[in-house]
Amino acid sequence: MNDIAGHDIAGHEIARLTAPEVAARIQAGAVVLLPMGSLETHGPQAPMGDYLIASEISRRIAATATAAGTDALVLPPIPFGGEDYFAGVPGGIELPHALLQGLVEEVLARMVATGCRRLLVVNGHAGSIMAVESACRALRRRLGVVVPSLHLWRVGGALHAELGGPAASAGHGGDPVYSVALHVVPELCRPERAGPRAPEASFLGLPITNFGTIRCGGVEFSAPITVEESAPGGVGCADNRGASAERGAAITQRIVAAGAAMVAQLKAVS
Repeated sequence: MNDIAGHDIAGHEIARLTAPEVAARIQAGAVVLLPMGSLETHGPQAPMGDYLIASEISRRIAATATAAGTDALVLPPIPFGGEDYFAGVPGGIELPHALLQGLVEEVLARMVATGCRRLLVVNGHAGSIMAVESACRALRRRLGVVVPSLHLWRVGGALHAELGGPAASAGHGGDPVYSVALHVVPELCRPERAGPRAPEASFLGLPITNFGTIRCGGVEFSAPITVEESAPGGVGCADNRGASAERGAAITQRIVAAGAAMVAQLKAVS
């Protein structure tokens, strides 16, 4: 298991610790992270489970925060994302938004019930954003606890551009997810299978402009398009061969530093 600043990353995973150890650390003020992701297609070159990346980033945030003086623990991940365009992908699983919202809300509420009021969601699936934020608003109304959320790929997309990543590799089945995967889980990547996207498809005889949108009369319309109709094979970017482990490391470092700063802030204000 990776080690950051002398701290064993595995030592932050609740599932690997004994109950008395976890109870003592929560009582002492540890911040608890909930990683989330999805099980879907990311193209032929990257693993389906981006929740693995969210979990690893959460462990690195916890280790970095602890090294800086604020203890943090990591829950097991929620591996299934909110339903969107990925229905029908073999091996993929997505949950209705209401179900996912309830799951997130109840997981976090159980943590509050056992004494933890310092919580952070680390979400690795864009299709889960609505459910996560609805759950966090409900928790504030219901229990008076404020839970921030770090949406990895919303942040990562901006960092990809900021760090000079090629526009051609940006998009589903490409960056920022693929570069981060090359850095965090290189053993699960198949770079020899990377390449340009399939020829652009149409829907209702109209050009597909993004996941779930088509253009007609000079404006965009939403439409129930599946991933295979808009991005055959899961590759929606122009060419994912521009991804790199080096840029993935830079993106990851920035995200981990920001996450650790939020962990410290949660401890400082509560």
